[in-house]
Formats: sequence, C-alpha cells, structure tokens
Amino acid sequence: MTEKALIVGGGIGGLAAALACVRAGVEVDLFERAAEFSEVGAGIQLGPNVTAVLHVWGLKDVLASVAAFPERLQVRSASSGAELGVLALGSVAQARYGFPYATIHRADLHALLLTALQSQTGVRLYAGSAAAGFAQHDDGVTLQMADGREAHGELLVGADGLWSAVRQQLLHDGKPLATGHLAYRALVPQSSLPERMRSQQVTAWLGPRLHVVQYPVRRGDWLNVVAIVQGRMVGEVESWDHSANAAELQRLMAATCAPLQGLIHAIEQWRLWPLSIRLPMRGAHEQAQGRVALLGDAAHPMLPYLAQGAGMALEDAAELGRVLTRDGATRPVARSRDLPALLNQYAQRRWQRNARVQARAIRNGKIFHATGPMRWGRDAAMKLLGESLLDLPWLYGGSSL
Repeated sequence: MTEKALIVGGGIGGLAAALACVRAGVEVDLFERAAEFSEVGAGIQLGPNVTAVLHVWGLKDVLASVAAFPERLQVRSASSGAELGVLALGSVAQARYGFPYATIHRADLHALLLTALQSQTGVRLYAGSAAAGFAQHDDGVTLQMADGREAHGELLVGADGLWSAVRQQLLHDGKPLATGHLAYRALVPQSSLPERMRSQQVTAWLGPRLHVVQYPVRRGDWLNVVAIVQGRMVGEVESWDHSANAAELQRLMAATCAPLQGLIHAIEQWRLWPLSIRLPMRGAHEQAQGRVALLGDAAHPMLPYLAQGAGMALEDAAELGRVLTRDGATRPVARSRDLPALLNQYAQRRWQRNARVQARAIRNGKIFHATGPMRWGRDAAMKLLGESLLDLPWLYGGSSL
C-alpha cells in the first residue's frame, strides 16, 4: 500500500506540493480547474531561502537556464530619482546564505516544476477538473469534483490560491480583503527599450501612495515592471477585467521623476490586478486540520511587498515533504494512520513564519507608500542604514531560523 495525496490547484504551489509529496514516496493525483496547466502573470523574485528549495530538489541547473541573477538591489526615490539604499546580491548573497538570489518569469518557474513533476512516477495530472467539496474519514479523504466524479486519498492539499474552495470548506472565513492597492504589471524585451532604461539589477522606486519595482527575467533578456498605486476598485474582484489603460498609469505617475516616467511611457501594454489579502495567520489550524492541509495563497495570501508569495508556497511544500519523509516512510500503513499528526507538525512548523512574512509585507506597504514626515524618516533611515535595512537574515537564511 502506498498513500495517495489529492492536490487541488495546478499553479506553482500545487506543483511544488506534488513534487514534494512524490519525492517523499506518496502518490499524487493533482486536479487543476483550468483546461491546461499554465501560468499567467509576470515576474517573481526568489530569495536564497527559495532557491535553496529548488537546489535541494535537483533543479539548480534548470533554474540557472531560465532565471536572472541580479548583482544588486537598489532603492530610489520615485519623486527625485535619488538613490536611497543598496543591497549587494549576486556573489555576496551566494556567499552569505549559500544560495543565490534569482528573478524569474512566473511561467518559467511553473514550467520547470511541471517538467520535473512529469518525470516522476506515481503522479497523475488532471486538467479541466474543478473541485466541488471534500469529506474527511477516519482513514482518508474523498474529493468531489464539479462534474460528479470522486477521488479518494489519504490526505488532501488545498493549493487552489487566493479564492480557495478547499479553504472555504475547511475554515468558513469568507472572502479575502480588498486592499485598495492596484498592481499594473508588464513584461518587455530589454532590446525594445532605449539603452538607458535597460537593467540587470532590481530597482524599487518609492513614492507617495505608490511604488514601482523592476528587474530582469529570462536570463536578463526581458524586464519585468510592476507599478502599484492606491486606487478605487470597480466591480467584483472575481470578474475583474485585467486589461489596463497605459494612459491612466501615465497620469498616476505624472509627479514622479523623469527617468521613471520615461520607463512607464516606454511600455505600451499593461495588465492590471487588484490586490487582496487575508490577515496574518493566527494559528496552526489555518494551515491544516485532520487530513487536509492548506498551502501557499490558499493558506496565507500576502501583499507582494516582501517578494515572498511564491517563496512561502515553495517553503510550505518543502516542509510538507519533510514531515512525510520520516522513519514511517518505509512503513506506509503506519504513516497513513499517523497522517493527521504529521500534517499538524507541518502546520506547527509553518504558520508562525508565514504569519511573520504576511505582517512584514503589510508593514512594508505602509513604508513604501509613506507620505509626509514618515516618508522623510524612511528616506533618511535608508540613506544611513541601507544595507542593514534591506538585508533580511531571518528570511533569507531559511525557515529553520
């Protein structure tokens, strides 16, 4: 007998969970509601705590073939263009933490995880399969699909994102909270930009009630740009039209410095997302109950102001794999009986770190968008203590710290 994990959600978190489970000797049935396994969006930053997971999983070389590895992170004033602070990345981050700092297109990370998973045995992937509900039993879980099918396994992982149906049945805690922050995202070939606008570093522009982040992806050939502004959301988030008006963003950036305005004006196509969150986790019960575990945005959606949304999903998956890979890994029957206790261990080891990252991201949003005296204090502190403020050993050193 080999246990089976039922995983709902075929995004980055779901694929990572599936890979961690199969590496631990657990069979996987993965269900994705979309008609095909793919990923939309723009870039992702992967701190050393995250690239460490990919390296341990044997994905170092494939990561290197698609990612960029910036040498520095620079913070600039969106109003004046002045440099406020710098953090060395590249070889410095590698030496300090043992793993690199990478930037990657979201679709490239999804593709490398999918390819790695497809090379494993004991994995079945089902696209076009929407989950409708689940039932826990003493010896397993039954997953009901929207088309009437059922799937049976020994554990269920909800990795179905911000609007997680698994979470709703498990926690009954309502919809995510709208933040009033709107994210304009774009990806452009660096070759299409004037030389002065091309960049191989991470740059964060901080301004009153807005900020912009840019960094290279796809081995540096493309530039990812995200502009986040405070604004009013019209309509329901679930039915949001992601097409964006470039002229509206240009208007919102009218008070920023010339170099930043130039970059914004050079990009014609943007996609728009309203940002929603949940409050920081309050206990292990929000990460797992019984034979059901939550992972990634289904458990702890967070603002992107610490660049760790995907990172925490990968850390979750790695920890799930660790608790399943114990002495009982060679005794599947015993491990199946112990799964609720193992998932509780997973939750206990993850929820506080996830809550800390959620809270820090919320705090960063207030600092990034500061006005008045708070903004002046931020800029002064950044100029004086730049590297010590930007480096985060508690985060980049891994989840064991």
